[in-house]
Amino acid sequence: MLPEIETSKANEENPEPDEDQAKHEALESEKSDLTVEEQVTLETDLEKTEDAESHEGHDEELNKVALLTLPEILQEMESIINKENAGAQYRKFNQLKDQANRHILEETDEKKAEFVGSGNPEESFSFEHPSASRLHGLINIFREKNDQYNKKQEENHGKNLEERQNIIEKLKNLYTNTEVGTNLFRAIREIKEEWKNAGQVAKSEFKLLNNNYFHHLNQFYQMLDMNKEYLEQEYTHNLEKRQHIIERAKELEKESSVQKALNELQYLHKLWREEAEPVAEEFREKTWEEFKEISNRIHERKGELSEQIEKEQAENLEKKNKIIQEIQSITSPEKAPNHNYWQNAIKKIEELRTEFLKLGSVPRKVSNQNWNEFKTHLRNFNSAKNEFYKGLKNAQQTNLDEKLKLIQTAKDNMLSEDWETIVPLFKKLQEDWKKIGHVPRSMTNKVWDDFREACNTFFNNYREKNNAVNDNWKENYKHKKQLLDELKEIGDEEGSVEKIEEIKNKWNAIGKVPREKISINSEFNKALKEKLRLNKISEYDLKEEGLSENQLTDKARKIKNQISDLEAEISKLENNLAFFSNSTRDNPLLKDTFDKIDEKKSHLENMKQSLHQILAGENQ
Repeated sequence: MLPEIETSKANEENPEPDEDQAKHEALESEKSDLTVEEQVTLETDLEKTEDAESHEGHDEELNKVALLTLPEILQEMESIINKENAGAQYRKFNQLKDQANRHILEETDEKKAEFVGSGNPEESFSFEHPSASRLHGLINIFREKNDQYNKKQEENHGKNLEERQNIIEKLKNLYTNTEVGTNLFRAIREIKEEWKNAGQVAKSEFKLLNNNYFHHLNQFYQMLDMNKEYLEQEYTHNLEKRQHIIERAKELEKESSVQKALNELQYLHKLWREEAEPVAEEFREKTWEEFKEISNRIHERKGELSEQIEKEQAENLEKKNKIIQEIQSITSPEKAPNHNYWQNAIKKIEELRTEFLKLGSVPRKVSNQNWNEFKTHLRNFNSAKNEFYKGLKNAQQTNLDEKLKLIQTAKDNMLSEDWETIVPLFKKLQEDWKKIGHVPRSMTNKVWDDFREACNTFFNNYREKNNAVNDNWKENYKHKKQLLDELKEIGDEEGSVEKIEEIKNKWNAIGKVPREKISINSEFNKALKEKLRLNKISEYDLKEEGLSENQLTDKARKIKNQISDLEAEISKLENNLAFFSNSTRDNPLLKDTFDKIDEKKSHLENMKQSLHQILAGENQ
C-alpha cells in the first residue's frame, strides 16, 4: 500500500514537502505490480488529474495578505506563533512578514516626504515606526519556534523510519519464517494497514525504504504462488476491491461537477494501486481495461470543465468589476460627504472587500489588471477618507477657537447688571453657539460646561435682581398712573404749558414699570399730544430735565426724523410754486402757500435748534 511520504527536513527557503517529487517516487515504486500498459496509462491518468487541480491557491493567499492592514498582519503573525506547530506555516509567516515590512517602509516614506515637503533637510529626518519593534519581536519568536519544529520533525522522521523498518522486517518474516497456523491473508492485510498508517520519513530515506518494502511484498506474493489457498483468497479480495472501484467510477461519469469527478477519480486510481493488486490472470486485463475506459471517458469531460471554468471566471470578473465600480462610486459621492457618510462607507467598503475576496478566479490574462484596479480603488478610498478627517480635524479646531471666544465673552459679562445691553448679548451668544459645528471629542464636554456655567451665572443673577426690583416697578406704575390722571385734567388756561413740562419731567424721572403695565407709556404719550395741540405748542418746545442718555438719544432721533419730514414738505411746496408763471408773494393765489412755507421753515429752525442743544449737551 502506498503511504503518504514527507520530504526531508524543510530548509529556510522551502520548508514545505515536495509533493510532486513524492508522487513521482511513489509511482515508480508501484510500477512493479503493474503491466507495462498499466504503468503508462497510470502515469497519464495522474498527469491529467493533477492538471485539473487549481494552481491559484498560493496567488489567492498572497492577494488576501496584500489586503490586510498592518495591525491585522501583526495579529495574524502573533496567532501563528501561538500555535503548537508554528513552523508548519513557515511560508504564510514569511508572506505576512514581507507585507508588514512593505507597510512600514511605505509609511516611513510618507513621513519622510511630509518632512522634506515642509522645508526640512532630508538628512535630518528621523523616524522609528511604532510597529517595527513588535514586528522584530514576532520574527525572533517565530525563528525559535521554527527551529524547535524542525528538530521535532527530525525526531519524528527517525521514529517513523524505525517503525517502517520494523514493518518491512515483519513482512520479510511473513514469507521466510511463518509459524504454523498463521492466517497469511489476515497477516498481510494487517502489515499493509500498518504501512499505510505509518508516519512520514525524510526524503533522503524514502526511495530506498519504499523500494525495499515493495521488494519484500513481491517476494510474499511469489511465496503465495506456492500456496494456492491463500493466493486465491487474496485474488478474490482484490477482485472485489476492483469491482467496487469500477462501480464507483461509473457513477462518476454522471457527476455534474467535472472537477469533483476528476478529484475522486484520482483517489480511485490510488486505491487501485494500493489495495486492488494482484488479481487472477483471467480478470487482470479485463478489469483494468474497463477501469481505464471509464477513466478516459471522465477525462474527456475536461473540455466541459474548461468551459465551466471559463464561464465561472467570466461571471466572477463581471462581479468583481461591479464591486470595483461601487468602491469608486463610494469614494467620489455627488454631494459633499459628512462624518456619518464616511462611517457608513467604511462598513460598506469592508463588506465589498470581503465579497471580492470570496469570489473565485478570473481569466488569467486580466487577473493582474483586475487585482491592481481593486487595490488602487481601495487605496483611493482610504486616501479620500483620511483627507476628509484631516480637514475635519482642522475645522473642529477652528470651531473650538470660536467657542472659546464665546466662553470668554460670556465670562467677561456674566456679572454685569446692564440688563438692557447684556441680556440681548447672552441671547446672541447662545444663538451663535448653536451655529458653530463640532469640536474635538476630547473638548466637547469641557467647553459646553464652561459656557453653560457662565450663562447660568448671568441669568441666575439677572432673575435675582429682577425679583428684587419688581416691587419698585410696581411703585413706579402707581406714580405714573397719578401723573397721567393729572395730565388729563389740564386744559388751555394760563400756566398749562408749565404744568405739562413739570409732569413730563416727573414722568422722565420715574423708572420702568412691570411688563404687563407697559401700555401706560403709550397712554401717556397719547394724552400728552392732545394737551400740546390744545395749547398749540410742539413737544420739542417743552423744556425737559433729568433725561437719561437713552432718552436723550431717542429724542434726538425723533427730532432728526421730524426735520427730514419738514424739509421734504418744504421742498414739495417750493416745487409746486414753479408751475405758476407768476410765483411771487404778490400773487394772491399763492399767499397761503408762502405762509405755510414760512411757518414750516420757522418750525424747522426751532427743531434744528433743539437738536443742536441736545447734541451739545451730550458732548459735554
